[in-house]
Amino acid sequence: MHHSLIAVILPFLGQVDLSGYLLIVFFLCVIAVIGFEFVNGFHDTANAVATVIYTKALKPVYAIPWSGIWNFLGVMLGGVTVAMGILKLVPLDNLMTLPVSVGACLVLSVLLASIIWNLGTWYLGIPCSSSHTMIGAMIGGGLVFTWYYNGPGVNWDKAGEIGSSLILSPIIGFGVAALLMLFLKHVTKSHALFHIPSGENDRPPIHIRLMLITTCTLVSFFHGSNDGQKGVGLFMLILIAFMPARFAVNHNIPNAKVLTALNQTEQVITKTITADPGRNDLLTQLNRAINQTRASLAAKSEKDVAKTYSYRKQIESVIKDIRAVIKDKKIKFSQKDRDTLTGTAAELEHVTDFAPIWVIAMISLSLGLGTMIGWKRIVVTIGEKIGNEHLNYAQGATSEIVAASTIGLSTVFGLPVSTTHVLSSGIAGAMVASGGKGNLNNNTLKNIALAWLLTLPVSIILAALLFMFFHLFI
Repeated sequence: MHHSLIAVILPFLGQVDLSGYLLIVFFLCVIAVIGFEFVNGFHDTANAVATVIYTKALKPVYAIPWSGIWNFLGVMLGGVTVAMGILKLVPLDNLMTLPVSVGACLVLSVLLASIIWNLGTWYLGIPCSSSHTMIGAMIGGGLVFTWYYNGPGVNWDKAGEIGSSLILSPIIGFGVAALLMLFLKHVTKSHALFHIPSGENDRPPIHIRLMLITTCTLVSFFHGSNDGQKGVGLFMLILIAFMPARFAVNHNIPNAKVLTALNQTEQVITKTITADPGRNDLLTQLNRAINQTRASLAAKSEKDVAKTYSYRKQIESVIKDIRAVIKDKKIKFSQKDRDTLTGTAAELEHVTDFAPIWVIAMISLSLGLGTMIGWKRIVVTIGEKIGNEHLNYAQGATSEIVAASTIGLSTVFGLPVSTTHVLSSGIAGAMVASGGKGNLNNNTLKNIALAWLLTLPVSIILAALLFMFFHLFI
């Protein structure tokens, strides 16, 4: 398997400038990130199929491949916004200026800590967030990086933003699912919607069945578009850590396209300075950044780390300055000029925020295949053990509608959320709305809550210890 994986990846990498042992470590990292996404498939995607299986809307033999296909499509079509948010947690700029072995330590520690905790909670059948695990591991690795190299190892602003989305999303899931369930109870006249299936042949009516299959499809797709992007982000972290000159910027974007965006920005800024010469500090700064970027664009090379690093920093500086002048209320732009600046910032962002299609395809395939294996442990917990009674159709549909909506919106805003926590809390909210607190299985909820509380500290400690271990040998 390892040899076939190397044969698949090498054509996309071109000439690999890594020594023997670093090349081995590189492919170990690639295998680890594929393993992480594979585990994520059967660990997290079980949430999407639990409701259709336990409401008898679909048999497992159909539900699992169906969910796997939609997870695959979610990653392929979901963009890279969440992936780039994950990347910004770690000190990419510092990694590019340090030996490759440092990036290897960080990547391996993050991946292995995530896999170890995910496999442990899966074995125990406890729904646990792969997102929490991975982010905790990145923080743990970043903290040790700070200790060893006396530089910023964690982007705490980004960590706070991601942490808020991870904490708020299950609370929102619980509340909205409970309200939606109460609405259905008091408004709908369909008794069939609240039926609890019993027996192998007790299947929902066709309209309810189609609704449950649709919600399962949406959760699977949005899970791929959000959780799958985390794997894409980790894969890009590997490529940038080991081959920064080649993958820190998108060399496939023609220089002429970048120059066009820079020239359009400069024209708007020059016109604005001419019209209002008294207000030109931020504008002059942006013009300076544009000129410096032109120089670094001409010098960038797929083989020169320092020049590529300089180019990346200049592009980031221009994007930051463009957004600063747009936000400045004292600088007056016409709507056309404002749209031009917004468009050029987005165009330039493609230089630094990207993932090759082959990376997205590999992560998609790993997640899709993982969905089809090992799903049963988590499905049993979701379907049977959160409540004290079997899921009815309304509870299954309600929790999945809320999960799909929450995950989809989070993907649009580039925020990673936990499918596990959103769906589990949605089911709990629907159960409470159906029969009060007594309708919940306290033992299962305690296990889920314990895993939720332990995931961050355990993954932080695991990644930190693994970083120190690998630092001795790589």
